[in-house]
Amino acid sequence: MPHSTLEENVASHETPGSKFYPPFVVTPGLEAEADERISHYPESKRAATLPLLHIVQHHFGYISAPSIEWVAAKLSIEPIKVLEVVTFYPGFRQSAPGKFHIRVCRTLSCAMGGSYELMERLCELTGIDRSASDSHHHPVTVSPCGKFSVEFAECLASCGSAPVCMVNDDFHEGIAPGKAEVLLAKYAPNA
Repeated sequence: MPHSTLEENVASHETPGSKFYPPFVVTPGLEAEADERISHYPESKRAATLPLLHIVQHHFGYISAPSIEWVAAKLSIEPIKVLEVVTFYPGFRQSAPGKFHIRVCRTLSCAMGGSYELMERLCELTGIDRSASDSHHHPVTVSPCGKFSVEFAECLASCGSAPVCMVNDDFHEGIAPGKAEVLLAKYAPNA
């Protein structure tokens, strides 16, 4: 049962990937990192919204309702203002991804190079069922084991080497559907 209006409107839910990420907890280290980032915006603390959300996602894998409330409190703004940012930028996740999160470019060059077929092959190899995903509210789909998750991304800025994808922060070019198995083996050799 939701505890607040914010929790009712944040898409956070348990996924098989949740086991790879710690629950949101405010630590002295997190407070210090946040305070340091806020110090870069002396004229308007609100301008630190994006940097604080990036910190949260980096440490906890996704943005949860409690983390939105914490960011809002740090910046002395209403939680809805933080939620607006989270829901506007597709780079922010509202539920736990897999341990290895794969973003496949789907813009024209990559689509023509086979990115949709690459996505199909990745899903086939990892057991991911994307039938319930939608591109805006729940773009991330997680494998049953939680090791992998996928989502389509808009231009990853390497049109000449399509199709391209990112696994966590690693960039991969020329990943034809036939190379999907080799790509996955780099991250989880026994998957």
